[in-house]
Amino acid sequence: MTAPLTNDDYAIRIEHVWTRFGDADKDTDKTVHKDINLCLDKSEILGLVGASGCGKTTLLREIIGLHTPNEGEIYVMGQSLQRINSVTQRKAALQSCGILFQKGALFSALDIFDNIAFPLRELGFTDDPLIERLVFMKLAMVGLTEKDASLKPADLSGGMIKRVALARALILEPDLLLLDEPTAGLDPIASQDFVDLLQQLHRELNFTVIMVTHDLDVLRDLCTKIAVLAEQKLIAFGTLASVLKQQHPFIQQFFHNTRAQRVFQYQETIHG
Repeated sequence: MTAPLTNDDYAIRIEHVWTRFGDADKDTDKTVHKDINLCLDKSEILGLVGASGCGKTTLLREIIGLHTPNEGEIYVMGQSLQRINSVTQRKAALQSCGILFQKGALFSALDIFDNIAFPLRELGFTDDPLIERLVFMKLAMVGLTEKDASLKPADLSGGMIKRVALARALILEPDLLLLDEPTAGLDPIASQDFVDLLQQLHRELNFTVIMVTHDLDVLRDLCTKIAVLAEQKLIAFGTLASVLKQQHPFIQQFFHNTRAQRVFQYQETIHG
């Protein structure tokens, strides 16, 4: 008999999450999430899709503990940040997560080396030779050189900013990588280069990825699972092929418009 799955068997387990903003007493209460439930296996690459304002980024913030849902619980690699009271334990739990914010969110006053080293120093690393080795290792991993380390964010192209932000997200060798619109603002070549890089790193490091994206090519080429938020609920979760079969109006609008049909044309046999 197969043993029942526990929270530790999943990278992410979201249980009955409700999120509200505003003040119910003043009739300004706005519900963003209604009873969201999701279990994501380790090593998956999840694309999180939905209309603007549907709560995609809010859900990312809840996963890493920057926002607490009003109801429900979120487990990350088997741990619930809501149940951790110790600051030390909370820091240790968050070390398993790497974050790439939209537009990179690099510190403009710091050079590339110090941007990438920032998480290490925040956690109290003081061994400068070790920090240097780790930073240069991550630079090489994302296709940049030691010479690039002295540049400032203002000196970088959009594609380089994303690579530096990715290096910073990977500096603690996380089990879970969270990306918010990682290809937004990139030209098609830079976008494809970033997708290829992330795919290569995923094969080598086997981390789990959750990314907010509207990029149809990314959903097709990179994501092993797709979650769709609409009307405050999770309306679909599964492979691209299974999501394309759903009849919800938002899915029809997003995944079956003219451009989407061209992008997903290799999938057309599933509708036949």
